[in-house]
Amino acid sequence: WFILQYMSGFGNEHASEDPRCPGALPEGQNNPQVCPYGLYAEQLSGSAFTCPRPTNKRSWLYRILPSVCHKPFKPLEEGHLTHDWDEIEPDPNQLRWKPFEIPKAPQNKMDFVSGLHTLCGAGEPRGRNGIAVHIFVCNTSMIDRCLYNSDGDFLIVPQQGKLLITTEFGKMLVEPNEICVIQQGMRFSVEVFGETRGYILEVYGAHFELPDLGPIGANGLANPRDFLVPVAWYEDRQVPGGYTVISKYQGKLFAAQQDHSPFNVVAWHGNYTPYKYHLEKFMVINAVAFDHADPSIFTVLTAKTTRAGVALADFVIFPPRWGVANNTFRPPYYHRNCMSEFMGLIKGHYEAKEEGFQPGGGSLHSMMTPHGPDADCFEKASKAKLEPERVADGTMAFMFESSLSLAVTKWGLQTSNRLDKNYYKCWEPLKSHFNPKCK
Repeated sequence: WFILQYMSGFGNEHASEDPRCPGALPEGQNNPQVCPYGLYAEQLSGSAFTCPRPTNKRSWLYRILPSVCHKPFKPLEEGHLTHDWDEIEPDPNQLRWKPFEIPKAPQNKMDFVSGLHTLCGAGEPRGRNGIAVHIFVCNTSMIDRCLYNSDGDFLIVPQQGKLLITTEFGKMLVEPNEICVIQQGMRFSVEVFGETRGYILEVYGAHFELPDLGPIGANGLANPRDFLVPVAWYEDRQVPGGYTVISKYQGKLFAAQQDHSPFNVVAWHGNYTPYKYHLEKFMVINAVAFDHADPSIFTVLTAKTTRAGVALADFVIFPPRWGVANNTFRPPYYHRNCMSEFMGLIKGHYEAKEEGFQPGGGSLHSMMTPHGPDADCFEKASKAKLEPERVADGTMAFMFESSLSLAVTKWGLQTSNRLDKNYYKCWEPLKSHFNPKCK
């Protein structure tokens, strides 16, 4: 009977109740002595109580049983999930990974949680400052188990396969070329429909927000109304064999058993919710005379630090667009950056690396490590006739950019066996064109 529905707006105050229980939301107050339908009121806080109103985040959930009804948490094997950034020596080289391998079912059943693999990161969750980049590969749905992240927010970028995500706030279907954010503390379970792969940007200590627009003005980039929030949906389901609630806490996994589904929220209201966004909705800004605008014009979401203009993490995309700049080398320029840049590819071919950088793979250009177009791209772009041209049609590349210096895990450098040892060779054919007699 259930048709996926959404409410729109980024950071809005939303209210939703499952239509099977009209009037489930209390009127005029959050915590009445007796809630409608005999429900329990429970607040989920996404910020300190005393945060300024623009950054204050909380939602009230009206549920069949409160989430405190579970057995004690016990350690759970983490697999390749980690925040130990010292397990292997640092590597300042340009790094590129071939597409990450998805295990084959039924020989090796792997769901979203068991398929989490940490690639790189910095900082640590106890100090509430840091990020991690994870790869997820899975081939089976989460059955009678859910996950919540006590450490921070997950920005999930599916690359292959749909994700049907059940949350305490309702259900979302997230397909490649869409993203979703599951914020700190929200319980969710992931159903998949075959071999599935994607990327996750995790931030500790900040929430994602829309970037400031400055001189761009009131409109552009990701528009608030294009973000979608699920509507309330509940299941009143007993699980005598035990439902497993998994907590990611201080970088480790813990599991607790309970005898009922955690998705028993009949109604909710607030501004602290999961949400999704389709990348095709992004309003692209570009240079229309000469030179490049900085890639910050492609920022979809940002997690800010206390330093103005310096991000803990930015989520940036390189969508289809027109290139029209005159007298300009149009591909991305050669660059050394005080930020760390992890790139992934959802589909197509990235404009500066036609070969080698593949969907489902990735690259990391660490702090101050030089990078830029390969030799073939440079030669072609230097001789190209500069006409208006479509750039990146059929493609969607993205970047997780951070002001932190990211350490790569042992899984990323060794165990995954996906590191492209020949990446550096794409720049070796670059040759000098210098001629002191020719200005």
